[in-house]
Amino acid sequence: MSNILIVYSSVHGQTRKICAYLENKLVTLGNKVKAVSIDETVDLAAFDKIIIGASIRHGKHNPAVYDFIEANQTLLEQKPSSFFSVSLVARKPLKNTAETNPYMQAFIEKSPWLPALVEVFGGNLNYPSYGVVDRSIIRFIMWMTKGPTEADTNIEYTNWQKVEAYADNVDQLTV
Repeated sequence: MSNILIVYSSVHGQTRKICAYLENKLVTLGNKVKAVSIDETVDLAAFDKIIIGASIRHGKHNPAVYDFIEANQTLLEQKPSSFFSVSLVARKPLKNTAETNPYMQAFIEKSPWLPALVEVFGGNLNYPSYGVVDRSIIRFIMWMTKGPTEADTNIEYTNWQKVEAYADNVDQLTV
């Protein structure tokens, strides 16, 4: 049994939804788990394992993710740790692995911390829930990348079996 912390940065809620799934699965496997927003203060030293999950917004991870990593790099490197990224780009078969996803590759290049385990998950495309600006930007990007652009589109691209396998990998993670 491990005491696991999940820290997340979520814009439209899909990353938080993935974290809730991970939390439930990891508890089922016998772990104690706490999920918190990246904006919350938490003592990382109190946990055995640390997971960071972050969504992509307008082509980038939230700068707070990098600030968090920089502020906690020593502890992150001393404990079994993992990072996952959530994006609509990961809906594509050729961009849905850590090795092929451009946002994960950018993260690995930019981050001073290289976690033991990295993963990418497809996000949720939900035009009705977006504000006017986000809806317009995302529809334009989807048009450019041959994705759905209909204003009433709501498609969840998260592969929940992949999330479950990731939870199993986190459960087995050691230093």
